[in-house]
Amino acid sequence: MEPVVLEDQKCEISWAHFRMPPFPQVALKVLQLASNENVQLARLGELISSDPAFASEVLTIANSLLYAPRYPIRSILQAIEVLGASHLQGLCLTVGVRAYLGKSLAHPTMRTLWRHNIACALIAQQIALAGFMDREIAYTAGVLHGIGLLGLAVVRPGEYVHLLGTHIGTPESLLEREHGIFGIDHCELGKKLIHDWNLPDDFSAIMSAPHSERRASGEWDMPDLIGLSCRMADTAGFAAFSACHAPTFDELLEQLPARERKLFHTDVETLAFEVSKKIAALESA
Repeated sequence: MEPVVLEDQKCEISWAHFRMPPFPQVALKVLQLASNENVQLARLGELISSDPAFASEVLTIANSLLYAPRYPIRSILQAIEVLGASHLQGLCLTVGVRAYLGKSLAHPTMRTLWRHNIACALIAQQIALAGFMDREIAYTAGVLHGIGLLGLAVVRPGEYVHLLGTHIGTPESLLEREHGIFGIDHCELGKKLIHDWNLPDDFSAIMSAPHSERRASGEWDMPDLIGLSCRMADTAGFAAFSACHAPTFDELLEQLPARERKLFHTDVETLAFEVSKKIAALESA
């Protein structure tokens, strides 16, 4: 870890000086390809299989208790057939994020960030399943929503671990502190990464969603879903930093559309248990 930044220090850094380590290219190419409805499954399989280590990780997770297939999945093509191309998109992104963090995942703060992202993705998937949105896109968007958090943690680990370990307040107040220390917040960095990685522009809109109020007269859309899922992750015990001031679960339930609210969990304890069980299955794979 790098030396921490003292509270009264300023360490503003222009974007040009952020030396971001490369994100696994196979994962990015899968995201780009799987967004195309006309993509050939064989091409998708060849792409994933081109990186044996990455493909092995995908197969390991596909066979884990998280997915619990009826029969062992022995090839990437079989995984695509069993899980579907859109589902594989989120799975590959999950593998890519885990590889991106690498050995730093052993650090408690980094693991907390990882679990926040995965919790948001799993909650988004459940809410989408209760409504009319694509649950696989919701999962992928949920993993991506905090990519700026992970980016700051990777590029400035010492300062960022210190910030997350000492900050007390709302998620919105964290943005202010990030600006004060780094000259950029995780939402801005997330949008920049989405652009630099040539991912669909739709993903850019979700970066600020957790910190934006839902439009009273607007339609329920993916940014709304991800924003609410992020706040639910905070309330369920999967916040990005330990002293996060999160809203109550009842307040968050009121923000769900009627159909989703009727079919979703009624208590935060059950939600937290289910999410914890799935994260444990993923981490043990």
